[in-house]
Amino acid sequence: MAYKLSEDHPLQPIRVKLAVEQMRASGLLEYASVLAPKTASRQELELVHDSSYIDLVAALSDPARRPEAGPWQVEAAGFGSSDNPVADGMHEAAATVVGASVVAAETVHSGDALHVFSPAGGLHHAQARWASGFCVYNDVAVAAAWLRERGHRVACVDVDVHHGDGTQAIFYADPEVLTVSLHESGRYLFPGTGFPDELGKAPARGTSVNLPLEPYCWDEPWLAAFEALIPLIRDFQPTVLVTQDGCDSHLLDPLAHLQTSTAIWPRIGNRFHTLAHELCQGRWVALGGGGYALREVVPRAWTLLFAEMVQRPELAAELIDPEPFPPSPEEQERVWRGLDLGLQKLSAELDRKLGR
Repeated sequence: MAYKLSEDHPLQPIRVKLAVEQMRASGLLEYASVLAPKTASRQELELVHDSSYIDLVAALSDPARRPEAGPWQVEAAGFGSSDNPVADGMHEAAATVVGASVVAAETVHSGDALHVFSPAGGLHHAQARWASGFCVYNDVAVAAAWLRERGHRVACVDVDVHHGDGTQAIFYADPEVLTVSLHESGRYLFPGTGFPDELGKAPARGTSVNLPLEPYCWDEPWLAAFEALIPLIRDFQPTVLVTQDGCDSHLLDPLAHLQTSTAIWPRIGNRFHTLAHELCQGRWVALGGGGYALREVVPRAWTLLFAEMVQRPELAAELIDPEPFPPSPEEQERVWRGLDLGLQKLSAELDRKLGR
């Protein structure tokens, strides 16, 4: 709850509290254990973040030390905008978000649980040396790197409406980490990246996969795109699944232009659950992410996901929107055409980069 960058910031931690309360009200926490988070250590943060960047974040977090940082350093590190303001205590708060996701990774790796959900996580825009898109540290990447250090092949699958650019950049040359992102096209939405030709660089060509979607995409084409990416995850043969489960593709979300309903979340959760058991001996680390319809959507979407994790979907079924939200026939045609083109481009780029 301390990860609050400003009073009027779009990313408000109340959404996480409301989601957990909805899980409890639906009876789902009877089928799960609640783990205590921790503050990520310096060594854990340095799995993906530059040491000098961590020093700067720590200094900016403390009003007494803040004058140590020059204005150019603050700007170069991505701070000072309304997206990433300088906030008291942001180092400690962000390190706790990372620590919770590391606890999730530790628990799955040890076998103490097959699946763990860290809903405050999913801060996928933070880069190795700068903050971006509401994200100070990248817990997705730290959890994946922690697992990678222990010999895992990690599949990071990101369904947030915004491209998972930070996670992709951190692992762009690592053949043992697959990053898959399904998002609204960067032609229309922050961060302006995530196109089919972003496939990784040697020796990791083909381990970065992006499928951008056209605005007004609704449930049917969204799920078709999601299913089209599953064979690529299977081909990678991961030993652990890390998912970024941003729910900002919903019609009511104020920061994007897709219009899915909460009906996609049982399908997402069921598919991830199945993949984890088929490919990873059940190992699945689920993280939160975007979601800015704080009360209307986030608690319902993440409760539906969690219901699939604990295999009690019937307890959350009432949270599904009763009807989908398809756009006009003209927009439907454009969305399907864009999806077909995106899949063709992705296939062609994979063939070209991999010499097939």
